[in-house]
Amino acid sequence: MSNETGQAYLKVEHLGKTFPGATEAVFEHVNFQIERGEFVCIIGHSGCGKTTILQALAGLETASEGHVFMDGREVNAPGLERGVVFQGHALMPWLTVRQNIAFAVRSRWPDWPASQVQQQVLHHVKLVGLEHAIDKKPSQLSGGMKQRVGIARAFAIEPKMLLLDEPFGALDALTRGTIQDELLRICAQTRQTVFMITHDVDEALLLADKILLMSNGPRARIAEVVVNTLPRHRTRAGLHHDPQYYPLRNHLVDFLVDRAKGLSGGRAPAVPVEVRPGLRSLMEAHTAVHTARPAPVDTDQDDNPASAAA
Repeated sequence: MSNETGQAYLKVEHLGKTFPGATEAVFEHVNFQIERGEFVCIIGHSGCGKTTILQALAGLETASEGHVFMDGREVNAPGLERGVVFQGHALMPWLTVRQNIAFAVRSRWPDWPASQVQQQVLHHVKLVGLEHAIDKKPSQLSGGMKQRVGIARAFAIEPKMLLLDEPFGALDALTRGTIQDELLRICAQTRQTVFMITHDVDEALLLADKILLMSNGPRARIAEVVVNTLPRHRTRAGLHHDPQYYPLRNHLVDFLVDRAKGLSGGRAPAVPVEVRPGLRSLMEAHTAVHTARPAPVDTDQDDNPASAAA
């Protein structure tokens, strides 16, 4: 859904970043758009600048060139219309769950009475299933619970856009899966617009409507925009049963292993290619891999050829 002027909700134009003292840009000519209510993941190898791009969207980093526009206005500073969740929970350790979220709510609406603040807090604590821990401090919570608090805090300020910097990377597989399900449920309820960094191909296929694939740095660019053709109301349990799953997954892994390096150094296209695999190729690829399903790929492992740390 575009805004009243027909423009995309978030528009990134020719974004580039060169750090002081560097001879080459980390990334350059980064162009992409996100529609309102869309969930977009970005994947790429170590050093391609994914986190720097997210920080530019948050207004926490100044790009060397290019522009970021959100809802028709240029982003040039942090703002409460953008909620950010990092891999570290960033909770204030001396405050309880209730107080951590209330602090964010009061920052967003300083004139609200205490009763309204508490109502907003309780609503979002319930969304992430932490009512039983609402008066506990971070030291009394597990890693997964802390991340749920971070997500609740980000949603509690009702941001127009949610920015997630690999928020589940440090969690065990079972906890990660539970929080992924929570995030999907909340986003479905709120029609939240999301931009997320992930190193997990399977996570991207579960969550995203579109997946941005970055070439290697330096001078990295977005080489492909992969449209996720899996049904929108998908589940972790049913994901691998869909005939489109393995062809899409293999396309992402092939890019990371084989093509990302060849597109580095400015050899990626200035305008990213949108990829929407055809049904025939999907069925053929599914048949080929059906009897030898691959193990999950986490592109953040150093000993994995598809390693892609931020």
